[in-house]
Amino acid sequence: MKKEEVPQDKSVLESKKFRELTYAVDKNGDYITELSSGWDPKTIALDNAIREIEERVSKARQRVMNEETSPIEYYMELHKMDLPILASYAGFWKWRVKRHFKPSVFKKLKHKTLQKYADIFDISIDELKNIPEKP
Repeated sequence: MKKEEVPQDKSVLESKKFRELTYAVDKNGDYITELSSGWDPKTIALDNAIREIEERVSKARQRVMNEETSPIEYYMELHKMDLPILASYAGFWKWRVKRHFKPSVFKKLKHKTLQKYADIFDISIDELKNIPEKP
């Protein structure tokens, strides 16, 4: 796209006084960098993705409150991770992390294992065990 055509639509970036670096073509046909405040289709896609993440976090939180899963799943969703990523950070097999999602198993985890999860999520063990009342 030409330098003059770089989108400058309203977006979250603009409201936070950020700009996105994009590539454009100048008058001579050379590639240059240009700042963009946003592009409507990209903004819509990003907003939809954020809403989906918030919904998954909310559902995971509710499952913890209903004692259907452990806080590990909630924090995994909150930190925008999936099972393979969390397992790789923890150094556990995926099946083992999934097993730690069971409240009965979670309650029996050793301090060292809890500390590993707490470190991954950058929280204390107490915060890991007791998710906040309100997100």
